[in-house]
Amino acid sequence: MYLGKKIICIIPARSGSSGLKNKNIKIINGKPLLYWPIKAAKKSKIIDEIVVTTDSKKIQKKAINFGANAPFLRPKKISQNSSKISDAIVHVINFYKKRVNKQFDYLILLEPTSPLTETKDIDKTLKILIKNNNLDSLVTVTQNITSHPSFNFKIKNKKLKKISNDSPDINRQNISKMYYLSGNLYISKINFYLKKRSFIGLNTYGFILDKWKASEIDDMVDFLKTQIIMRYKKI
Repeated sequence: MYLGKKIICIIPARSGSSGLKNKNIKIINGKPLLYWPIKAAKKSKIIDEIVVTTDSKKIQKKAINFGANAPFLRPKKISQNSSKISDAIVHVINFYKKRVNKQFDYLILLEPTSPLTETKDIDKTLKILIKNNNLDSLVTVTQNITSHPSFNFKIKNKKLKKISNDSPDINRQNISKMYYLSGNLYISKINFYLKKRSFIGLNTYGFILDKWKASEIDDMVDFLKTQIIMRYKKI
């Protein structure tokens, strides 16, 4: 709890994966991916509840062994490849409200596929959002360089077509700064999320995170890069 506000941390860990098989329990740096967000959340001084939502009994058991709560198996209808993460989040919130009689003011989403998120990132961003009541949500972002429109093209009839009117040899220091969602963490007021089913709104704070932490694992290349970073940083 922080400033009288109760906080729930939700960690989604579905069993299926189209990009990297069983990625949520794939071993990285000696531990399953699932372990890392649980570890970071457990060290937080202000998170009240840590819950893993999964459709897998194997993942459920691992989550409990790592110190998280996993009081249910996620219904199959919201555990498909096409299922929206918002459905899983709302399911958790409603479960705690109706079945456990617990209500929260803020939620933070941590994904196993972003194992470089640190506890200090969690506590710092939660405090920023809770202290600023005019904000509805907060997401982490990282500066976008290589995917900036100035350096990207479309291919039409096997020929390159510019996306931006800028010259592709423009100095990087002179282009306008753009950012992408790093995937490390998403925070929202519960009421705002239930209404919008999104972490993005008119009053969303963009917290700029170090580029090396912005590792979202979707395939083997992402996995290997992240593994190298974890070993280099001695995480």
